[in-house]
Amino acid sequence: MSLPDVVVGDEIPGRTVPLTRADLVRYAGASGDLNPIHWNERTAVDVGLPGVIAHGMLTMALAAQYVADWAGDPAAVRSFSTRFTRPVVVPDDDEGASVEFGAKVKAVDDDGTVTLAVTATGPDGKGVLGKALAVLR
Repeated sequence: MSLPDVVVGDEIPGRTVPLTRADLVRYAGASGDLNPIHWNERTAVDVGLPGVIAHGMLTMALAAQYVADWAGDPAAVRSFSTRFTRPVVVPDDDEGASVEFGAKVKAVDDDGTVTLAVTATGPDGKGVLGKALAVLR
């Protein structure tokens, strides 16, 4: 399926992305977000979290990458917006956690602009992004 071929209601193929604590540490270094809730279990629990959580912006970036890969060109993504609804808890083991991404065509405009409603589901089966919309052209 390519951008010109989609119609409202089409679903694009999903993707599962694994996240480990090592991924969180690498993202912390790259982004400059060194908040210990993203790598230190004791700190995360002390502030009331169930454990170490993935950065919300990392989850959003993975969703945007999923859409860009589907489009075949990162420049096709004109905008991406979302709300962070639930954290992704990443256990301290070799498997970590997985986030399942999916999307459905919400609108196709006359100028070729396509709007996707994007979903991101955490390992507990609950959504981690809300109102996620990607606009492509």
